[in-house]
Amino acid sequence: MKQLSHFKSVLCLSLTAVIWGVAFVFQSMGNNYMQPFSFNAVRNLLGCAVLIPLVLLRLNKPGFLGGESKPIDKKLTVIGGICCGLALTVAGMFQQYGMKYTTVGKAGFITTLYIILTPILGLFLRKKCPVTVWIGAAGAVIGLYMLCITESLSLSLGDLLVFICAIFFAVHILLVDYFSPKTDGVLLSCIQFFVCAVICGVISLIIEHPTWEQITQGAIPILYTGIMSSGVAYTLQIIGQRNFNPTIAALIMSLESVISAVAGYFAYKTGFLSQDQSMTTIQIVGCVIMFLSVIFVQLPFDKLRRQKH
Repeated sequence: MKQLSHFKSVLCLSLTAVIWGVAFVFQSMGNNYMQPFSFNAVRNLLGCAVLIPLVLLRLNKPGFLGGESKPIDKKLTVIGGICCGLALTVAGMFQQYGMKYTTVGKAGFITTLYIILTPILGLFLRKKCPVTVWIGAAGAVIGLYMLCITESLSLSLGDLLVFICAIFFAVHILLVDYFSPKTDGVLLSCIQFFVCAVICGVISLIIEHPTWEQITQGAIPILYTGIMSSGVAYTLQIIGQRNFNPTIAALIMSLESVISAVAGYFAYKTGFLSQDQSMTTIQIVGCVIMFLSVIFVQLPFDKLRRQKH
């Protein structure tokens, strides 16, 4: 029974990584139909709508999908949702704009750096940062250099924007880490999607002037990122992480970077993306170094050290 539960968790988390990895392709496609703020507004509104039935189920049945039977602090939940929504808005904006000027694979690997950036930013909250994080950060910098730095020793605009996005995703994770234990995670996520949709929607109406035609033409990338990336993947993550080792869960989900590179390459070869998604040998080596650095940071060295003693 325990092995079956373990397999179920691994399967759910693996599917989450696949969905998030492929989402980079659809985000890139979305830029062909509408501007970034318009795209993020519609996809987050759809993500919010998808999660509403799940929220109602968890409110009526707290044990559903691992929920806890505890009262929800409404004020704190709203504040948390707004804070997380603001961070998600900024991160999503930089990511979507960045993907206009870089490849799907590079965007996926650079975004995954949030795993290393999160504990580093945690220093400002007086959280200890293990030596392994600094080692991983050094490896990530080397990998980032090989992946992105041009002959003029500079980052491209797209790579720089996605790197800034990774910083704000790290901020978002720290906010979720603070608010999520104090309320319901699904409700918090639903609110943050709504906040993000409202902010992006208002800005898009002011500076981008979206049309219904743009939305209908970009329906496929909107539906995938809204339903699959936000609604389905988030639900699978909740199911997968329930009673499962968080370190292993993070390791599995970090595979989204590899999936994004593979998905981007196949999307280009099959004509879904017009921008060349192939990488040079040096860039591939850079991806490998970055991925290994991300994995290294998540290895449970502290537990192994305690077991020895």
